[in-house]
Amino acid sequence: MRNRPLRVVVTGTECTGKTTLTEELATHHGAPWSAEFAREYLDRKAAPLTEADVEPIARGQMAGEDAAIACARQLALHDTDLLSTSIYARHYYGACPTWIEEAARHRRADLYLLLRPDVPWVADGLQRDRPLEREELHDVFRRVLRESGSRVVEIGGGWEARRAAAQTAVDAALAERLSRDR
Repeated sequence: MRNRPLRVVVTGTECTGKTTLTEELATHHGAPWSAEFAREYLDRKAAPLTEADVEPIARGQMAGEDAAIACARQLALHDTDLLSTSIYARHYYGACPTWIEEAARHRRADLYLLLRPDVPWVADGLQRDRPLEREELHDVFRRVLRESGSRVVEIGGGWEARRAAAQTAVDAALAERLSRDR
């Protein structure tokens, strides 16, 4: 029977390097990764997101994660997950559909790399309009992850420090999984 891969989610507030870090970790490990579906969805929609977009974004996020997991051997990396979808739904619209929050709990990853908002804000043309609220949202991410019982490593500092800390955390989780599976 095939063991399920270690699932690592790179998460946090806007403009903290999640996509770049996820791609770099995937390349380093030769592992599949799923992109943040909300980006793709927003590009296709070409209009501001509304509360009606939360459920299609959640479905697309799950499909991307599932595709990465299906072709993973030891490791699957995700640029955000349903937890992020839930947090942003509550932040922007005041609520999140119950099924998304339940699915987020059920699909919880093995490790979350929570990126601190201690890097400069970079506007990238997406619906990113709250640069002054990154600290507040970081605290929400930290609280929700803690309450869910998730394994979390906070990552901060400059790009090299982020990359090194993330790589160390993933390597440690993989080594732990390997020793446990023996």
